[in-house]
Amino acid sequence: MSKYNRINITLPGAVSEELEIVSKELNSKKSHIISEALELYFDELDLAIAEKRLNELEYSKDKTVPAEDVWKELGIH
Repeated sequence: MSKYNRINITLPGAVSEELEIVSKELNSKKSHIISEALELYFDELDLAIAEKRLNELEYSKDKTVPAEDVWKELGIH
């Protein structure tokens, strides 16, 4: 399997223009800038997902969660 996958995307004009400017300023490929931006965004999404899951737990904050429930939630058996 290839380390990289080619994809086609459509960007709003303003985003495309800003990407062009940043790419030239940093002397960096647009694909590299997009990749780095997505990695940062995915980190933010991971945090949001973790917070959502935490809020959905049926346990109150002052209650101990059994290890088995934690393992089940993490998919560890």
